[in-house]
Amino acid sequence: MNQDDILKTLESQRQFFREGHTRGVASRLDVLRRLRDGILDMEKEILAALHEDLGKSAAEAYLSEIGVALGELRFMMRHVKSFAKPRRARASLAQLPGRCRILPEPYGTALIISPWNYPFLLAIQPAIDAIAAGNTVVIKPSEHAPATSRVLTQLFSHRLLPEWAVVIQGDHRESQMLLECPFDYIFYTGGPKIGRIVMEKAAAQLTPVTLELGGKSPCVVDETANLALAARRIVFGKYLNCGQTCVAPDYLYVQEDICEPLMAAIGDEILAQYGQSPLHNPDYGKIINQDHFDRLMGLIDRLKVSIGGDCNPNTLQIAPTVLKEISFSDPIMEDEIFGPILPVLTYRHLEEAIGEISARPHPLALYLFSENKSVQQKLMNDLQFGGGCINDTILHLASSHMGFGGIGGSGMGSYHGKAGFDAFTHEKAILQKNAFFDPAMRYPPYTDAKARLLRRLMR
Repeated sequence: MNQDDILKTLESQRQFFREGHTRGVASRLDVLRRLRDGILDMEKEILAALHEDLGKSAAEAYLSEIGVALGELRFMMRHVKSFAKPRRARASLAQLPGRCRILPEPYGTALIISPWNYPFLLAIQPAIDAIAAGNTVVIKPSEHAPATSRVLTQLFSHRLLPEWAVVIQGDHRESQMLLECPFDYIFYTGGPKIGRIVMEKAAAQLTPVTLELGGKSPCVVDETANLALAARRIVFGKYLNCGQTCVAPDYLYVQEDICEPLMAAIGDEILAQYGQSPLHNPDYGKIINQDHFDRLMGLIDRLKVSIGGDCNPNTLQIAPTVLKEISFSDPIMEDEIFGPILPVLTYRHLEEAIGEISARPHPLALYLFSENKSVQQKLMNDLQFGGGCINDTILHLASSHMGFGGIGGSGMGSYHGKAGFDAFTHEKAILQKNAFFDPAMRYPPYTDAKARLLRRLMR
């Protein structure tokens, strides 16, 4: 698609929006139902595409992508009427006699640029939120997950008018052309490097953005933790989608005295969840492409491998791997890993751990395994991060009742549920006055008597 075609698509959506087709709640609900029915009808095709792109098993693909999308649809269909309803606000003394209202208003046409690691969910979930808020949508899926991009195109083209929502496939050239267009909102999920480019392009047009990025999310384990449970949940969170998850535990930060028993428990859990030979497990996925495979293999220091380290270059698979005796100066600690490699660092005292984590960019997630309530409270209060779990991993984002987003280098803005509706909504403030009363004190000339009265009233 060339620039002219993109501009024609955008103009048709703008016209559709100006004509008011997206404003009514009934029309939004109809589109959400069409999307739900389309996902249900195309479930086999979606599962097949996710397996082709990432080697995901049907169970993992449903758990982490299709099921979450359907949950977001159910939530929005249940609540969009109340979310979109104007609500009253309290009038200040200066506004009396008058009535204040807040009108939730869609921005207009939204651009959603989605990544390859959860190529179905991270394209459709923000689209659900944008449509529920009354926007038209242009989706640019990742070229690195071509099978899922084709399924998304089929889903939207068969179920929705292109004036409502359209998928534009392509590579970085199409992304660049889209970013030159005057969208009303941009929602980007991906890495910080491209996130900066998106923000720069948006700033040129004064377009608001949500950036869902990533970072090195720590997983802290102290001496009071239930080690068997911690190992089970860490292995699940780290090796889901072969570690290609923005909120995966990026590194393990363990109190020194329990490092060895925790490592042993993690080894037992990798065996229990993925078997003796994970590379031959049909439910274990693959790295998205050769470049990422080569990058990840370059991060594995053979002298520090404690568990795993095996790979199959022909299938782009890397076994669940744990690295021991890692320090913050090791190359693997420079950037987000985004793969099935778990470096393990140790600390002696909690203040040491807090100091090291806080000295680095704010992560998208933080996980803590501890039974000590004061430790739980201290880490939650003293460290800045997007969101996280106490005694679990990953699942804080699996709810439409809590917003999800980063802070600082891990992103800006949040979505999921009401937070997603709000992200794509402008709250228009309205004051409605009557003509029968018009106090003279607000108008010049301002006498001393008026000034005294105003001060008294506005205290």
